[in-house]
Amino acid sequence: MSAELANIGWFFGVVAALALLFAAGLTLPVRIGSTSRVVTAVLVVGAALTVAILANVALFRHDAYLDLTREKAFTPSAEARDLVLALKEPIDVAYFYQKQNPGARALTTMLSQLERQNPNFHVQLIDADQSPALANSLGVRTYNSAVLRAGDRRIEVITTDDREIALGLLRLMRQREMVVCFAAGHGEYDIDNFEFHTHFEGAQSHHHDASGLAVVQMEHHGIGRLRRALEKLGLVARKVSFATGQAIPDDCAVLVEANPRTAYSPKESELLRRYLERGGSAMVLVEPDYVLDDSIAAVLARAGVKIGDGVIVDPRDHYFTDEQMIAVSRYGTHPVTRGLSLSFYPGARPLETVAAADVRVVPLAASSTESYIISDRLGKRVEPETGPPAARIIVLASEGRITEAAKPFRLIVAGDADFVSNSFFPYLGNSDVVLAGIAWLTREERAPTMKPPVEVLPTVTLTGAQMRGIFIVTVLLMPGLVALAGVAMWWRRR
Repeated sequence: MSAELANIGWFFGVVAALALLFAAGLTLPVRIGSTSRVVTAVLVVGAALTVAILANVALFRHDAYLDLTREKAFTPSAEARDLVLALKEPIDVAYFYQKQNPGARALTTMLSQLERQNPNFHVQLIDADQSPALANSLGVRTYNSAVLRAGDRRIEVITTDDREIALGLLRLMRQREMVVCFAAGHGEYDIDNFEFHTHFEGAQSHHHDASGLAVVQMEHHGIGRLRRALEKLGLVARKVSFATGQAIPDDCAVLVEANPRTAYSPKESELLRRYLERGGSAMVLVEPDYVLDDSIAAVLARAGVKIGDGVIVDPRDHYFTDEQMIAVSRYGTHPVTRGLSLSFYPGARPLETVAAADVRVVPLAASSTESYIISDRLGKRVEPETGPPAARIIVLASEGRITEAAKPFRLIVAGDADFVSNSFFPYLGNSDVVLAGIAWLTREERAPTMKPPVEVLPTVTLTGAQMRGIFIVTVLLMPGLVALAGVAMWWRRR
C-alpha cells in the first residue's frame, strides 16, 4: 500500500510540475535577458522537452493507476497480485479477447497491470477477430481464452476474470498432481451431488422452506460445490473406501471424512491410524447425532482430540435468529485462520483437547462464553444441561506424531459437517475455512482461496436539464476555453 501511495504521490507531483511549467510559460517574456528571440525560443523548447522527458521517466518508474469505479472493476484482485509477485519462473500469457466484450477489455487492463508487477509475467493481448491464424496455431477456439505457458506446460482458461487467470497460474505452477480423497462407504456427503436448499430469514426465526419448518430432509444432500472449488484450485477429488480392508492410498494428500452416518469398524479405524502414522493429513467432520465407536475415538484421542456429545446453543453469537447456528468471527492463531471473516456452523457438537505426547492442538473456532449444551436439538428445553455457560470448541487443528517413529501428521476436526455442504458452503466465510484447511493439510498454506467476484453495475439517471448542462460544459465550454486561451496567447506574442 505504501508503494501505491508513493506512486500516486509521484503522479500528482508530475501533474503539479507540468501545471507550474504551463503557468510560467504564460508569463515568460519573448526575450530572456540579452538573448535573441530565436535563442529564447530554443531554450524554452529545450526546457519543455526536458521536463516532459523527466516526467515520462518518473511516471514509468512509478506506475500510478487510479481505478475510480465503485467495484474496482479494472483493478486486479489481491490474490492475483500476490500470486504474480511470487512468480519465480517465466510465465507467458496470450489472451485472445473479444473487443466488444467490456469484461474482456477490463481484463486486458488488469493483465497489463499484472505484467508490470513482475518481469517473469509476460502478457500478449490479442484481438481474436484480427488474429485468427495465431489463435488457430495455439488451438484456441473460443473468445476470451487465455493460454498460459511455462516451459512445456500449457493451460487454457476461458474467462474475463483475473482470479481465474490466477487459478490457472496456480495449476500451471503445481509440479505434481494433488489428490484430495473423500471417504465413502458410511453414507458420507457425496462429492458428485450439487443439490442444496434455500434459507428464508424473517424477523422472528430462520427457516429452510417457505412453510417455516425447522428441518428439511434432503435425500441426496452433497458437497459438490466443495469439489468444484477444489478442482478450480487444480486439485483432484476422488472417492476412496477402505471398508474393504484396503489401505488408504499413499497418493491421498488429504483424506476428508464428511458426515459419516454409520459406525467405523475397528479395522477401519486401524487403517486411519496407520495413514496418520505414515504422515497423512485428514479432515474429520461429524454431526451431533453421529455416534462414534470406541476405536475411532481412540485414534482421535491419540491425536489430542475428543469429540463431545450434545448440541451447542449460543444466545449471543449466532446467525440471524437461530441460536444453534453458531456464528464465529474470532479465531485461534493458526495458518488456517489467517484473514478469515465471519463463518457459521448450523448445529455443532463440542470438541475438547486431550493431552497427547508429541502432538500440538490449536482450537480454530469456538462459540461465545455464553453458550451451553443441550442433548435434544429439536426439543423445547432452552436451559443449559451440562455445566455453566462457557466457550465451546467447534473446530480444531492437530499436528504431531502418532508414535515416536511415525512421520508428522496433520488433522482438522469439526463438530459440524453441514457448513461444508452445498447449502452452506458458499456463504460468508465458510468456504474460506474449508479451503484454508485443505491448503494447510496439503502443506500449501500459501495457496489462495478464490471466490467469484460480484460486480454491481451502477445506474445513473439524469434529467433533461442535467444532460443539457453536461453537453454545454464538456462539448462547448471546455473546448471553447482552450481555443480562447490559444488565441489570447497568440495575440500577446504576435
